[in-house]
Order: sequence, then C-alpha cells, then structure tokens
Amino acid sequence: MTDNSTSPARLAPPVGEFQEIEGRSVYVHRSGSGGPAVVFLPGASAVGLDYLGVQQEVSRFTTAVVYDRGGTGYSDALPLPRTAAEVATELRELLRAQDIAAPYVLVPHSLGGFYAHRFAQLYPQDVAGLVWLDAFHRDWDDFMPAAAGLAAVEQMAPDREQLEQMRPAVRDMTEELLAGYPEHVRRALVDAKVSDEWTDVGIAERTGLAGLAAELRTGPDIPDVPVIALTVVGTDPAQQTLTSDRTLREMHDGHMRMDAALVGTVSHGEQRLLSDTVHHRLCFDRPDAVVQAIRDVVDRTRL
Repeated sequence: MTDNSTSPARLAPPVGEFQEIEGRSVYVHRSGSGGPAVVFLPGASAVGLDYLGVQQEVSRFTTAVVYDRGGTGYSDALPLPRTAAEVATELRELLRAQDIAAPYVLVPHSLGGFYAHRFAQLYPQDVAGLVWLDAFHRDWDDFMPAAAGLAAVEQMAPDREQLEQMRPAVRDMTEELLAGYPEHVRRALVDAKVSDEWTDVGIAERTGLAGLAAELRTGPDIPDVPVIALTVVGTDPAQQTLTSDRTLREMHDGHMRMDAALVGTVSHGEQRLLSDTVHHRLCFDRPDAVVQAIRDVVDRTRL
C-alpha cells in the first residue's frame, strides 16, 4: 500500500469544495438541481474534474456530482488501494453530508465500476439507475482471455519509471483532452495530473483489481434498476503495441458479452456500442453519447 503525500495541487482545486468525512477532506463539485442526482465515479488515474464537461451538460436537467474518492485527486491522502466497501461507504457519507437526496443514478467509468457495484450491494435502496461507462465488472476474468485477466491487467500497467518517460506525452494528451475547459480549470488540472503525487496514486489504485473483484463476488448482482452500458469497441493504438491482434479480438468479444450479461440481469437494461473512441477518451470524444445515456436512465427512473 502507498500513502500519497499532500501536494499543493491537492489543496487548491480550481472549482468545487471540500467536505469533511471522518476527519478528512473529500473533494466534491456539484451543479444543477432536481433528482435523481447523477454521481460520477472516476476510473484509476482519473479525477472528478475529468468528467466536468459531461457534468455541466447533465446539470441542465438534474443535479450532477463529481468527486475525488479518498486518497485520490484533490482529496486528502489515504493508504491505497482501498476496499470497495470503504470507497462505497465514504461516497454515501459524502452525499448525505452534502444533503443530496437518494436514490442516485451512478455513472462509473473504468475502475469506478467496482465501487459502483459495491455501493449498490450495500445500499440498493439508494440506487435509482446505472450508466456503465466501459467499466470494470466483477466477472471480468470469466469473459476475458487469460492474457487480459485482472492479474495480467495489473502487470501490464506502466510502472513509475515508464510513466516518468511518458510524462511529456501524458501532458500533451491531457492538454488536448481538456482543450475545451475553462483556462483556470484546465491549467490547474494539467499540472496536477502530471505531478509525482497523482502519478503514484494511479499506480497504487491499479494494484488491487483482482481483490476488488473477489470482494464483489461475495455480494449480490446489481439491483433491478434501469441500466445502460456504453461498451467501447474502438482499438487503442497504445494497446495494439502491447497486445496481439488475436488477444485484442478476444478482448473486444469478451467485453461485449460481459456488458450484455450485465444489462441482461435487470428488467430495463440496454447496451450501446461505441466504435469511434477508446476507453480513456470516452467522455471527451463522445460526451453526446454519455449525456444521452444518462438522460435516458434519469427519464426511466422518473416513470
């Protein structure tokens, strides 16, 4: 486990506020009004403000919330990785402290899928719907080839030395992804995302994937609420350099079957395939698809 240190970037978010949870500061930014509130759960190496663009669109028709779970982003440091139950409990306490009424539409991306599922296991009455943004699933290993199992995914992730070499490219990519953000938000976020502290956090969060999946297998399926899964089937050029064509085909097939199985467990589930983006660019390349899926789930919860 790693205990990321406090950095100046952590203390100065460009928008939003801090909420005290169990003596710690947790970063949160909310906008809009009405319900059900939509709550974004970031992926590893991502933070709440990565979803600012889609949050602002969602806030036009309901309350929209982005946040940084403890130990990540602008929130106070914590040893990482954490259990899914710890993250889910923290999120519920945050939403209650902010007087944001349940039930919620949870919108997990990537690693956030584990935490959203655990939240739904512990607090099913607090979940109105789910929008699955190419997110991890507890049954990942049942659908993926062995070369792309959770243990392999952990091993394939770049280490600190590799990320240090990639830092200029990461900065350029982040600048491009956030080009449409307000300047004061974009500049602060770009600088923070290439910092040593945030780099270490991303590495630490990716070390516990298999353990999170095992934790989730001790609990039930997601509750019977409206669910839309956005499944990204575009091929990441970086992934092509690390993975054989056969494994990539098997991964795409497994991913489609996995999300289809997820939405098949509920009465009102739907899968939507996106071939014109890649995993980490989903909310930047296709904010229209993300916002539409959220609007559709919100509408279905209001019927």
